[in-house]
Amino acid sequence: MMQKTLLVITGPTAIGKTGTAVEVARHFQTEIISADSRQIFRELTIGTAVPHPSELAAVKHHFIHSHSVYDNYNASRYETEVLDKLDQLFSLYDVVVMTGGSMMYIDALCKGIDSMPDVTPEIRAALKIQLEKQGIENLRMQLKKYDPDYYRQVDLRNHMRILHALEIYMMTGRPYSSFRTMPSKQRPFNIIKTGLNCDRDELHTRINARVDSMIEAGLEKEAFSVYSLQHLQPLNTVGYREFFSYFKGEITKDNAIELIKRNTRRYARKQITWFRNDPAMTWFFPGDSTELIRFAEQKIQDNETSL
Repeated sequence: MMQKTLLVITGPTAIGKTGTAVEVARHFQTEIISADSRQIFRELTIGTAVPHPSELAAVKHHFIHSHSVYDNYNASRYETEVLDKLDQLFSLYDVVVMTGGSMMYIDALCKGIDSMPDVTPEIRAALKIQLEKQGIENLRMQLKKYDPDYYRQVDLRNHMRILHALEIYMMTGRPYSSFRTMPSKQRPFNIIKTGLNCDRDELHTRINARVDSMIEAGLEKEAFSVYSLQHLQPLNTVGYREFFSYFKGEITKDNAIELIKRNTRRYARKQITWFRNDPAMTWFFPGDSTELIRFAEQKIQDNETSL
């Protein structure tokens, strides 16, 4: 019996993952699992670059607008829910496509999430007081000291992730990153990892154009519609937090737009660094769907002959 295959298509933001994934999924006559930690929230559309309705109609997508920003959602829950969904999909298809750029979500599914210890309310409260009294820079310096590996990877503007990493360290005496480097869990299906990338100038041009399109599509209005929810973790993300600063009168609208572009470029660099450290990744140029399909078919054939 043919072994099932999960074909991952990832890469930095704005590289063209969705369009490529739709072409590949149509070729294999299958469905798509989204690996985007923000497109999963139904309250967010423009700022998360949810696939166009025509793309959603061309191929059935899962984990797009499937949850609420009020949900306590994380990579561990994603791992569990996607594995359940794959059980269903692999009863219908030999190949399923996964696409997105959320590093932790892809790792959670492909490698597994290690069980994190429960954090005591006292530790959580103490760190929150530090944040309020001493600011985020103090927490960044603690993270750099106690967990330099995670410090190099995390979004240093995301205070929730910094707090969580420090909570784990204070609770266990072990770096948060050490819980994420255990041996990979074995999956009952093959995994083929592919990534899309191009030279830096072209990627920056793509990112700037993406942001301009978001602005034209009404990102400011969408951000204002969720302004009252800014305390929720899903809203602490590029494209929304910059507009929140504008709404507070801290920066101008033009400043907000430029910051969105700059912060998106920074995030893209983190994505590229993360994925390049994965030796299982094979890279392709954006729009090179034919080569990617040919590569995937050959890998599937090789896996079959090795059984």
